[in-house]
Amino acid sequence: MKTLLLIEDNLDIRDLLREYLSEHGYAVRVASNGRQGLQEARHAAPDLVLLDLMMPEMDGLDFLRAFRADFQTPVIVLTARDAELDKVLGLELGADDYVTKPFSMAELLARVRAQLRRGSAEPASQVQRAGPLELDAQARTVRVRGERAELTRTEFDLLQVLVRAPGRVFTRLELLEAVQEDALGSERTIDVHIRNLRAKLEEEPASPQLILTVFGVGYRLQGD
Repeated sequence: MKTLLLIEDNLDIRDLLREYLSEHGYAVRVASNGRQGLQEARHAAPDLVLLDLMMPEMDGLDFLRAFRADFQTPVIVLTARDAELDKVLGLELGADDYVTKPFSMAELLARVRAQLRRGSAEPASQVQRAGPLELDAQARTVRVRGERAELTRTEFDLLQVLVRAPGRVFTRLELLEAVQEDALGSERTIDVHIRNLRAKLEEEPASPQLILTVFGVGYRLQGD
């Protein structure tokens, strides 16, 4: 049984989501703010976090900053905010996906299943190399120029798609479908994840030499 950590300050929403997700076979731990959420994460080691943004004591963005220092567990942001900036901030801080309230339970369940499915179906393949990158799909580790790079699950999956076909141009939609099986997200999220990858892999992120933009199309990995 997979364990989900739900961090939500609204009691009605928290109880509703806990009941619904429990009925679908998940063990659900809950917290009412980011501070409690960090304590629960360290105690329960959840397989996935569902995170509200607007909370007292420690909000969702502050939680993400602290959480990503120690955990690479996938995070789906639940937010009533529909401003593009809030979504981008969440992704830049390490969220893997977001759902804007109000959302359907079926949509949320599909996103949860997609994130967990990606973590449980990794191929036992050999190390893949492209230029200065070395990616071990089985161990889920990445090295660039010999140095370990700490990536979120979505960042790792996105890089793996690019490493498998150096030089090939992928559209944003292709990348979205490859890393998020139900393709419920926005193509805009790919740009944010690419920016995060460049910050971790490129010597000069503002002038990338590894992950290149093909204007009007998408992205490709420079494997030479």
